[in-house]
Amino acid sequence: DPGRVLCIVAHPDDLEYGVAAAVAKWTSAGHEVVYVLATSGEAGIDGIAPAECGPLREAEERAGALVVGVTQVEFLGYPDGVVEYGVPLRRDLAAAIRTHRPDTVVLGNHHTTFGPGMLNQADHRSVGQAALEAIADAGNRWIFPELISERGLEPHKAKRVLIFASPLSTHAMDVTGWMDLAVASLREHRAYNEGLGDHMMSDPEMIRMFAEMAALRLEGSREALAFEVYEF
Repeated sequence: DPGRVLCIVAHPDDLEYGVAAAVAKWTSAGHEVVYVLATSGEAGIDGIAPAECGPLREAEERAGALVVGVTQVEFLGYPDGVVEYGVPLRRDLAAAIRTHRPDTVVLGNHHTTFGPGMLNQADHRSVGQAALEAIADAGNRWIFPELISERGLEPHKAKRVLIFASPLSTHAMDVTGWMDLAVASLREHRAYNEGLGDHMMSDPEMIRMFAEMAALRLEGSREALAFEVYEF
């Protein structure tokens, strides 16, 4: 039972490549899920200038979120590609956690790699690490006390964090039957997918391969998602 869920990632499309099937499963069961994105992905399409790309990718993210039942999507406005880990980012993410008061926080991979030979991207690492620490910050009234005095955001302690696309995954979640919605969610990122050209990641159907690989860890599952899991 994930309860209320808050998903924090760096870019539009991060959740669609990683965890949208789980989100569809949760929202269909009546769980509230909110997306918070550090950037608008404005540096993500080579052929479209950032001023035009940012609003376009925000719109695609909102459309993709709706496919899996998410109506609340927030963008923090950090610069795409050069997000810096630090106290300001931790404060903003702690504020988001105190605002939405989730039971479960879902994060992208913050490790150096996705696995052997697959380097992770800098924004993923910065946002993931800051978010992990912001979960603790959000529960401590003496860290960022201005969130209470200036914004009325009382401390909140989440119950667990699920980290997707991690090379240290410890758990698998069955999402058999939910991958069609996940693929449809990723298809809403039309401009981004087109901008990838002939790269394998440009075909939304390819996320089924990841789900089938994860299902090897879970007996009786055809499609699954793998998570690194911590309980608090």
